[in-house]
Amino acid sequence: MPREAARELADLGQQLRVDAVRAAAAADSGHPTSSMSAADLAAVLLARHLHYDFDDPDHPGNDRLILSKGHASPLLYAMYRAAGVVDDAELLTFRRRDSRLEGHPTPRLPWVDVATGSLGQGLPVGVGMALAGKRLENAPYRVWVLSGDSEMAEGSVWEAAEHAAYEHLDNLTLIIDVNRLGQRGPTRHGWDLDAYARRLAAFGWHTIEVDGHDVEAVDAAFAEASATRSQPTAVIARTRKGRGVAQVEDREGQHGKPLPDADAAIEELGGPRFVRVEVSPPPAAPARRHPAGGPPELPRFEAGDSVATRDAYGQALAALGSAREDVVALDGEVGDSTRTEFFAKAHPERYFECYIAEQQLVAAAVGLQARGYVPFAASFAAFLTRAHDFVRMAAVSRAGINLVGSHAGVAIGQDGPSQMGLEDLAMFRAVHGSTVLYPCDANQTAQLVAEMAELTGVRYLRTSRGGTPVIYGPDEEFRPGGSKVLRSTGRDRVTVVAAGVTVHEALRAAELLDREGIDVRIIDLYSVKPVDAETLREAAEATGCLVTVEDHRVQGGIGDAVAEAFADGRPVPRLVRLGVQHMPASASPEDQLHLAGIDAESIAAAVRLLVERAVVR
Repeated sequence: MPREAARELADLGQQLRVDAVRAAAAADSGHPTSSMSAADLAAVLLARHLHYDFDDPDHPGNDRLILSKGHASPLLYAMYRAAGVVDDAELLTFRRRDSRLEGHPTPRLPWVDVATGSLGQGLPVGVGMALAGKRLENAPYRVWVLSGDSEMAEGSVWEAAEHAAYEHLDNLTLIIDVNRLGQRGPTRHGWDLDAYARRLAAFGWHTIEVDGHDVEAVDAAFAEASATRSQPTAVIARTRKGRGVAQVEDREGQHGKPLPDADAAIEELGGPRFVRVEVSPPPAAPARRHPAGGPPELPRFEAGDSVATRDAYGQALAALGSAREDVVALDGEVGDSTRTEFFAKAHPERYFECYIAEQQLVAAAVGLQARGYVPFAASFAAFLTRAHDFVRMAAVSRAGINLVGSHAGVAIGQDGPSQMGLEDLAMFRAVHGSTVLYPCDANQTAQLVAEMAELTGVRYLRTSRGGTPVIYGPDEEFRPGGSKVLRSTGRDRVTVVAAGVTVHEALRAAELLDREGIDVRIIDLYSVKPVDAETLREAAEATGCLVTVEDHRVQGGIGDAVAEAFADGRPVPRLVRLGVQHMPASASPEDQLHLAGIDAESIAAAVRLLVERAVVR
C-alpha cells in the first residue's frame, strides 16, 4: 500500500474516533472507548473492502455489515457520516428522542439489517445471511461481522462458529476487536489472540491475527479473508480501548460513559475532520425475484379422522413451499418429530438443518428474512425457550419470522416434563407485535400455516404430538385474531374457552354435562394473540362466567389472554382458570391431562361446581 494511502486510512480512523467522542459527548452517554478501539478496523473496511450502494440499501450485490458489538454504535454512525449519508447535525442527535441514531443500532436506519446490542447475536444472524447468499442467491456479497472480544464468551457465538464452518461459508468474515477490556475489567483471554485463533481453527475457520491499529496489516488481512475459499475467516485484531486519548486508553472504569474531557480528547486526536469516503459500489447482481404463485393447494383432511396437528403443519408447509419460492424451512434436528421433514423432502434446496442449536436456528431465520425470505423454523416448544433472547431481538429488528413449537403441553405423555412446552405461550405472547396461534385440528392448522406467511413480526404456531379429531371442514376459514364458537344455546350457564388439545376435552365435557341438563358454550380460542375480545365479551354477557382450559402453565397463557380482554374498565365476568399447576412426571397422555385437571371429567366437574354455587347464591 502506498504511504499516502496508509496515511489517509489512519486519518480516517482518527475522524471516526473524533466523531464517536463528539456523539457521546452530545448525548452525555454512550460507549466512545469501545468505538475508538475498532476505528482503524472500520476505516479500512469502509474505504477499501466494503462494497455498498448507500442510495440503494436493497441492491442485491451489497455487502452486509453487522455491528455485533452494538454498544459501539457511535462508530457505526461515524462511518455513515464519512460515507455521506448521515450529516454532522444528525450525528449529534445520537440517543435523543426521535433520532434515528439510537443507543444501539436498529433498522430504523435503512442500512441496518438487524438490531444489535444483545451480545453474541451478530455472528449467528450473519450466518443466516451468508447462507442466503451462498445457498439460495448465489450472490457475490460478503457478510462482515464486527464483534467485541467480550461477547466471544457467549455460547451462541460458538453455535454459529461451528455452523459456519460446517456450511463452508467463505462469504463470511468475522472481525474480532480484541481490546482486552470488558465492562467491569479484563476479558477472559485479554490480548491472547492465539486463544481465540485456536478455538476458531478447531471449528474449521481460517484465522488471521493482526495489529488492529496497523492499517496496512488490517488491509492485507481483509484481502486475505476475501480470497479464502471453503472456510469462513476470522480476523482477530489486537486493539486498545479508548485508542488515541491518554486519559482513557487501555484504562479500566471507562466503559459505557462519555470521555471526561471531550474537548481535550478531540484536540488530542487532531480535531474534527470532514473526510468523505467513496465506498466501492457493489458488483452487478440479478435482482431477487420470487414469482407470486397462486394460493397453496393445502392438504385436506376428512372430518372424524384423527390427525396430529404437527403432521398437518408439515404437509401444509410443503404445500406452501410449492406455491411460494420465498418460503424456506429450518429445523433443530428434530424434523421427523416437528414434521418439517415433509418440506425437506419436497424442497431440499430451501431446507436448512441447524441441528440442536436453537439460538442459531432462530438467528438463521432472522438472517434469512433480512434477505427477503419467509422462514419457518421449528423445534420442540420447550426447547425454543433457549432462544428467547433471539426472539426478543427479532422483534426489535422488525423481523418477520415464523416459529413453530411442537410437542406442546402435558399431552405428550410419557416423555415427561423436560420435553413439555408449558411456558411457550407466555413467552411468545410477551414479545412485541407477536402473533400466537394454537390450532386444535388438522384443517385449522393447514389454514393457519398459510395465514402466517402473510403476517408481519414474530409469528408462533403451537402444535401437538398426538392425533386429535378433525372437527372442521377443509374450506373453513380462520384468521389471526379470530375464534370459533363450537357450541352455543340461549340457555348456556358457563362458557368454556379452550385451544389445541383442550378443545376436544371441552367438547367431551359438554356432552357429559348435556346428560345433566347443563348447557355450556364452547369457544375455540385458536388465536391466543391477538385474542377475539368481541366474542369473549359476548359470551361473558350471555353466561356471566368464563372457564379457560389450557395445556400450559396458568401464568401467561390462555387464561391471561382472556382476562386482558376485560381490562378496559368494563364489568369483568367471573373467570376460572384450569391449567397445569403441578410438576408432571411420566404418564400416559390421558393420565397427564387428568392429573393436570384439564381433561373432560375435570372440566365438567369445574362447571358443575360453578353452577351449584350460582344456584346457592
